[in-house]
Amino acid sequence: MLSLPPAVRIWLSTRPADLRRSFDGLAALVRDGLRGDPLSGDIFVFRNKSADRIKLLLWEEDGYAIWYKRLEKGSYRFPVAADGDAQIEVRAADLIMLLAGVDLASVRRSSRYHRPVPRRTA
Repeated sequence: MLSLPPAVRIWLSTRPADLRRSFDGLAALVRDGLRGDPLSGDIFVFRNKSADRIKLLLWEEDGYAIWYKRLEKGSYRFPVAADGDAQIEVRAADLIMLLAGVDLASVRRSSRYHRPVPRRTA
């Protein structure tokens, strides 16, 4: 079971990754490919080329943690970045829906206040 606080920042990698990588390899992907800080406490989400496996990397107080799942049937449907970015920021609720098999492109949200978060700069 995966429990996520609503305020956590979650970054989906828009490009497939080699999921044979472990802690240090995924941290290097975050630094080099996503231009992020793997020690920030943000959650970084990667999928393989066939989109039937997913890995989440996050830094906790004393080390890295990885959450890994392989689907027996079907695939994950990651959203497509509009401007060709290497990553997309999503909310915790979006990640839970993605893991449950919901295509985020088909989700329709009602209008609500959402405080803008400043974008990371490289």
